[in-house]
Amino acid sequence: METGTPRTGEAAGQVAAGLEISQWKYLPGEAGDPQMHAILSVRVDGTGGDGHPGGPVLAQVLVMDCSSSMTWPVEKLHAAQRAAVAAIRKLPDGTPFTVVRGNEQAAVVYPDTPRMARASARTRSRAERAVRETVAGGGTCIGAWLDLSRRLLTEQDAPIGHVLLLTDGKNQHDEQMPLARVLEECAGRFVCDAWGIGDGWDGRELLRITSRLHGSASSVREEEALPGEYEQLMNRLLTKTVPELVVSVTAMPGCTVRYLKQVFPTEAELTAEDGTGRFVTRAWGDETRRYQLCLAADPTGRPRGEDLQLAVVAVDVPGGREVRLPPPRPCLVHWTDDPALSRHTDAQVEHFEQHQRLGEAVAAATDAHRRGQRDLAEQQLGRAVRLAHAMGADEQLTRLARLVRIQDAPSGRVALRPEVTAVDFQHLITASSHSTYGPASGTGVGTGSGAAGGAPGGGATVPCPACSRKAPAAARFCPACGHRFGARP
Repeated sequence: METGTPRTGEAAGQVAAGLEISQWKYLPGEAGDPQMHAILSVRVDGTGGDGHPGGPVLAQVLVMDCSSSMTWPVEKLHAAQRAAVAAIRKLPDGTPFTVVRGNEQAAVVYPDTPRMARASARTRSRAERAVRETVAGGGTCIGAWLDLSRRLLTEQDAPIGHVLLLTDGKNQHDEQMPLARVLEECAGRFVCDAWGIGDGWDGRELLRITSRLHGSASSVREEEALPGEYEQLMNRLLTKTVPELVVSVTAMPGCTVRYLKQVFPTEAELTAEDGTGRFVTRAWGDETRRYQLCLAADPTGRPRGEDLQLAVVAVDVPGGREVRLPPPRPCLVHWTDDPALSRHTDAQVEHFEQHQRLGEAVAAATDAHRRGQRDLAEQQLGRAVRLAHAMGADEQLTRLARLVRIQDAPSGRVALRPEVTAVDFQHLITASSHSTYGPASGTGVGTGSGAAGGAPGGGATVPCPACSRKAPAAARFCPACGHRFGARP
């Protein structure tokens, strides 16, 4: 079942949030540990990227890996310098910013004062000069880099703090400032996007950072591509003018919230505030994000054969600019003794769970390749190909094809390419953290497989060949009888 508010024309300059829920409401009525999974689609429109009423919306820290490994090949450090310069040139006047040099320690390259600089023609020019004069040497302690970033951003009043971190190596000096501890101290303070360059970085380490700090992990295969990527990232970042948005989940008696996690466009951890059902998300522009909600409930003594409210989901914006909010939405349950109903899963939930399994297959292949188990790596990549094909994830298939020759995608029959190296797997790991929308990818309208007879959100429908009931055109099975659809033209 999917509920939501269709988009309507917004008043000029008015920011609005939207909320849709996609779920399969039928759960088995017998005792046990029934769990309800739903996909929440949260949307923000009308930000316009026109700043924040209280002043600059963004405070920016640029972290450059300047360890000794950045000295070879020399193009790597030059690309990092050019990328930092490209980002600095994008900063609007008045934006607080700083450049941090990272090795086994962290130091401010610009400005040469204890506080962050304010962007202007003069400060941008001086920062560019300082970046181009930066030299590399020493080891890598990413915890120190993030800790300094946190301290710098704490002194700023800009509502959105952002760290753009670049590294070419593993976190070899973690004992000096443990990354796990630093991430806990930084969580909720700023957003961090992390990039890998060269051939010595660890993709899962970058994902660990960005998942906790609500950013994204990416990488470049060719050094010369980095400045352009930084420009695109800054363009997107500068459209974000809503600092925080809270997703609140109020569970009914007998129901508990197991978790809420972001699954689109990237995976991110969400932790409820002080054990409540309030989950804070960071830095919004005009965009849609999707979250997987897991609720646990006890059917004992509950009525059968009718819809019951399991939880209420709401969206709120604490402080800052005024945002028109959607009404709260119910998450329902329908306890049933009919296995023909309870055995199914919502199409969107299944899509994102398949995406998680794809990521697990890529991680297992990476580990196997590192141990020299090429046959096992090939087997796990074949599993990833099979999942990507079933999801219709063409971009993932293209990335997988760099590592394997795909002989038969539906069955996952592949052959590992002999020239594959360890860094190829790291690129695949970071790319696998970027998910696709799912059954109606690119349409902006969900296709939850709930009540039979119509397409949620008013989308196109097709008749089921087994029962003739209508189903969403992009669904993978009939929501009425469970018949699995074949390939659509």
